Amino acid sequence: MTRRTDAHPDLARPDALAPFFSTWRVGTPERQRQTVDAIARTWESRPWPAEDLRGYHVYTGHDGSTLLHHSQWANEQAYEAFVKTHRQERVDEIDTAVPGIERLGLGRYRRYRSARREDPAAAVVPGCIVIVEAEFEGPDPDRQRAWVDAVFEALQSEPSPRPGGLSAHFHLSTDGTRVLNYAEWESAQAHIDALAAPGDGVGSSTSQWERVQTWPGLKSSTVNRYDHVLGLVSR
Repeated sequence: MTRRTDAHPDLARPDALAPFFSTWRVGTPERQRQTVDAIARTWESRPWPAEDLRGYHVYTGHDGSTLLHHSQWANEQAYEAFVKTHRQERVDEIDTAVPGIERLGLGRYRRYRSARREDPAAAVVPGCIVIVEAEFEGPDPDRQRAWVDAVFEALQSEPSPRPGGLSAHFHLSTDGTRVLNYAEWESAQAHIDALAAPGDGVGSSTSQWERVQTWPGLKSSTVNRYDHVLGLVSR
């Protein structure tokens, strides 16, 4: 059976080798709530669809319009089997409850590197999830990895990082064109303060960060904040 959980996902679990992320645009905060409720009802009324689905998590965007979906699969073959047998009936029921959902595409990833804050406060439940996405000009797996490695060098070069960051989990898209960082923060305000702070923390004006921001082939990057509102796992 399907069970709801308040626990955040373990992004580094070794048996989830195919993490997927997708975004739905629903339009308003009220429709965000309605859609989350419809997802919960649809999934909880059915058996867990596959042993190789480790967990499914939904997040509301601070923009008041979007939902982020994060599913952890053992492999891509398990997801393809789910699409053939279980996905459409769930989509149809959700769309009946909340018509007009715009699905903006599915991203298939592999986790590459993670970092966690090594102190007792790291046990704090994240109050905000920050998704940073970088898009590059054309597929290049070596460039993906090199860029993430450069981000780690920039993070490690910070003389006095701003407080509030708990973890960062960098994922490489399987098509070679994107990097997604799933970052856990103590609160949205802590992340806002870090972005706004001059000279230290996220966004420092150092040579390491300038190298990251001007990387050859980097087309664009986006930053979005979310709240974890629904976790579904196998009972």
